[in-house]
This record gives sequence, C-alpha cells and structure tokens, in this order.
Amino acid sequence: MPKTRSILVTGTSTGIGRACVLHLAAQGYRVFAGVRKPADGEQLRSEAEGVEWLVLDVTAIDQVADAVKRISATVGETGLAGLVNNAGIAVGGPLEYLPPDDLRRQLEVNVIGLHAVTAAFLPLVRQGRGRIVHIGSISGRLASPLIGAYSASKHAVEALTDVLRLELAPEGIHVAVIEPGQVRTPIWEKGLSAFGTFASRLPPDGVARYGGRLKVLQRILERAPLHSSPPEAVARAVAHALESARPRTRYVIGRDARLRLWLSHLLTDRGMDALILAMFRKVERRLA
Repeated sequence: MPKTRSILVTGTSTGIGRACVLHLAAQGYRVFAGVRKPADGEQLRSEAEGVEWLVLDVTAIDQVADAVKRISATVGETGLAGLVNNAGIAVGGPLEYLPPDDLRRQLEVNVIGLHAVTAAFLPLVRQGRGRIVHIGSISGRLASPLIGAYSASKHAVEALTDVLRLELAPEGIHVAVIEPGQVRTPIWEKGLSAFGTFASRLPPDGVARYGGRLKVLQRILERAPLHSSPPEAVARAVAHALESARPRTRYVIGRDARLRLWLSHLLTDRGMDALILAMFRKVERRLA
C-alpha cells in the first residue's frame, strides 16, 4: 500500500487513538495524529514510521482550520483515505446534580467537536474517496446510571453516524461506528479522578440519595482495567471499517458489550432496568 494513502485520527495521545495510529501506520498508511501536547506527538512519531502529528483540539475552530490547511498542503489531490473521530471525554455523576457546564463540555467535545472535524475534512475525504469512522461506545445504545452525560453524547454519535451514512452513501463514502465496551485505556484513571472531584461537590442530600450507588460506580471504575478489551482490538475494527470491501455499519467490541447487547434483545426495557438495579443493589450491599 503506497504511503500516499493518508488518514487523520483525532485524540491520539493515549488509549484507542494511540493504538489506531500505530496499527494504521504499520499497515503502511501515512497517519496524521491529532494530539493536545507536542510531546505526545513526538512520542508517537518515534514509535512508528509514517506518523505526522499536529496539535488538534477538536473544540478549537482555529486549530481545526489550521489542520485542514496543513493536511491539504501535504496530501494534495490524493485527499484522505480515512477520518477516524476518536477524541472524547467522559463525564459522570447523577444527572440531577450535574452542572450544566459539565454537560456542555461533554457534548462540546464528543458531539460538536466530532461534527466540526467531520464537516471540515469531508472535502478531503471526498477527494480521496475515503471513509469515516466514529469511535462510539456500547453506552451509545444502552445507557447506564451515573454516566448519563457520556451516554447522551454517545447516543448522539450513533445518530450522527446513521445520518451521515445515509447522506454520503450516494457518493460512495461509507460511515461506520465502533461500539466498544470497557477498553484498557487511561480513561479509567481519569474517570476515578473526575469521580472524586464530582463526589466531593455533592450536597448532603445528594450523598444520601446516591452515595451508595456512587461507591458501586467507583468500584466498577477501579476494577474495569482487569476485565477490559485491549485498545488494539478497537484498532483492528477501525482498520476493517476503512479497508474492507464489505465494511459493517457497527462494530461491537468486547464480551461485556456483546453480552449487554444480547440481554437488551432478550429483555424488555423494564427487565433490563430491573437487572441493572439489582446488580447495583448487590454490589452496594457487599461494599456496605
């Protein structure tokens, strides 16, 4: 595969984005890696050939515009073979006590930023007859308590994917979404840190209402890395979505995600609610 086949991946400093960059570079692509810190870009470039990093905060319109200019000048008429929208954050906590600014930040990065990057780079994707891949989550199809803001953002990613797939299909541009369950990335450490901050801001009535369930969430975050899929599994799915003659519209990654999806088909909404709440009560009693 010639090096002139180029792909942009956002949010590549760690985790899924980093794994995607390394895997695609190993496949022979020239990969533009969006990072927040130059040091992260230099680290990536030192680990793989064909990697070019650029500072890209998906919520900063000027940085998105600069990235378009830089990549356009580099790829020329060949355009982009793919755009992988991975940049994202996770905001947790009971919706009742979630500050509006936290929800705005969640949607600004995971939804508005994704859309802004896609719209800005679509001409290059069109020029390169490329494809678009969004990194979603199984939480985008099956919401869970105490991560409502994150689930809402990933539900929006599902909708954006479906609409873009329909709108761009007449031009032969495929759009897919990856739906991982728990993945072994630093997001869990970040989640624990954010959890501590949020929990400390809860008023006494909030602690009384949600304290026990928040301890369950903390326990889940602490143990998640032990039962998570490797980020390389997501990277392989991304490569399939970009390269396969018959790409899927959705890629469910991880046993936990597949189990949740299977149960959702087997049970009614109330049945799923009862199962989730029973699990929370069981763990809450164990931690009491």
